[in-house]
Amino acid sequence: MLEIQGVTKKFKQQTAVDGLSLSIPEGEVFALLGPNGAGKTTTLNLILGFEKADQGSILVDGFDVAKDLGEVRKRLAFIPENVQLYPHLSGKENLAYFSQLAGIQYSDEQLKNLLLEAGLQEKAHDSPISTYSKGMRQKVGVAIAYSKKAKLLLLDEPASGLDPLSSAELSQLVRKVAAQGATVLMVSHDLFRVKETADRVGIFKNGELKKIVKASEVTANDLELIYQGIVV
Repeated sequence: MLEIQGVTKKFKQQTAVDGLSLSIPEGEVFALLGPNGAGKTTTLNLILGFEKADQGSILVDGFDVAKDLGEVRKRLAFIPENVQLYPHLSGKENLAYFSQLAGIQYSDEQLKNLLLEAGLQEKAHDSPISTYSKGMRQKVGVAIAYSKKAKLLLLDEPASGLDPLSSAELSQLVRKVAAQGATVLMVSHDLFRVKETADRVGIFKNGELKKIVKASEVTANDLELIYQGIVV
């Protein structure tokens, strides 16, 4: 689903991503761990087409980001650390608006079901986003991904600032999206949440993917020791 081959990105004299090659199949959750400035967010921006690679290629569902960005964006959804929604509109109205931008029209009942599928309680559907917690806004973001029928979901620090319960709920949602066939690439600093959510974990340092670990084969403590051994 997501194929990254030999991608390098430099900003002046600094190499943000250095020869990255990574393949993530359909239905897998892959997490990128690394300190600030390691190149994780730059990698997301390259996939989204916000930045252009100096070398290498990125394919999403067979479409090249450099040549077919419009087709790529039809197939992916991006949930940033702080989901940008219209505060004066309700959760349902935001979902309807962003679905229409993607060229999809849903009935009121379908919008409700998408929000319920994303874990947002029905009593909140018609309340303005300005009254939502961060976790509730993230659920609307997931509903938007559902509405686009996204094949690739990109998450940038999705659990940052969430309380433990909301963070656990978000992990369950991510696993649910993957179980339905989507590919998920998430960037996070939360080793425990990554261990609970991801199938594989990649550790980034100085723009290089130093190691890939299968989450099922390590404990959270093991992962922390591996991470510290690489980045410290």
